Amino acid sequence: MARAASWLRQADGLLITAGAGMGIDSGLPDFRGPGGFWSVYPALGRARIAFESIANPAAFASDARLAWGFYGHRLDLYRRTEPHAGFGLLLDIAKDIPHGIHAFTSNVDGQFQKAGFASETICEVHGSIHHLQCAEGCSQQIWSAENFHPDIDSERCRLVGDLPHCPHCGALARPNILMFGDWGWIERRTTAQYQRLQRWLGEAENLVCIEIGAGTNIPTVRHFSEDCGGRLIRINPAEPAVTDAATAIGLPIGGMDGISRLHKAYHEA
Repeated sequence: MARAASWLRQADGLLITAGAGMGIDSGLPDFRGPGGFWSVYPALGRARIAFESIANPAAFASDARLAWGFYGHRLDLYRRTEPHAGFGLLLDIAKDIPHGIHAFTSNVDGQFQKAGFASETICEVHGSIHHLQCAEGCSQQIWSAENFHPDIDSERCRLVGDLPHCPHCGALARPNILMFGDWGWIERRTTAQYQRLQRWLGEAENLVCIEIGAGTNIPTVRHFSEDCGGRLIRINPAEPAVTDAATAIGLPIGGMDGISRLHKAYHEA
């Protein structure tokens, strides 16, 4: 912890990379394994519908109300969830860092924006549930979901209110999220975020990356953390291993606990 804190004091740029584990301390569900997923969505468990099957554009084609029952519930959940205090502690650390802070996340929940991170400093590599696109791909347009308020029958995991539709062609709308088996995702918004992040990374000469709750099952975040060119502080209670002990530290603790300890060590030294 002391070594990690010394790295942060030397940093001129702070990159936060985050996977699903970042949201656990905010009370968001853990979908790891079918048991964890079905405990949150028992109707899908009774029907033996796996996460990979419902988080799939084919689900919108076969049963749009079931697909939007799942995604509509998540949209409402993320809107109601308050980010845990760790987000604010990271922003506090970054106040003294010359090039500030940016975030790269596979989460689609919008929690970084809600916690006070500037939107231009966030890269949502798998998209955002707070934005929609045409399910038929009539154009490259992406629009805000702010006017969509899903009415969900949680017992059956079905949307009972109005389905969202594309304002351009009237077809069904879907979340602007990269799903499993997804060839129709419009990545224009994420590409612009990624390009901004790459420009910022080029400015930092002594970058430190704090990775939080990113697993190996879908290793997008872990690979980015390891390839970004800076020192890495990996916070992960289950998979803390790092490949290079000279430039990386693995902390086998939870997200909020790890951030709190880092924050304390950073300010005490």
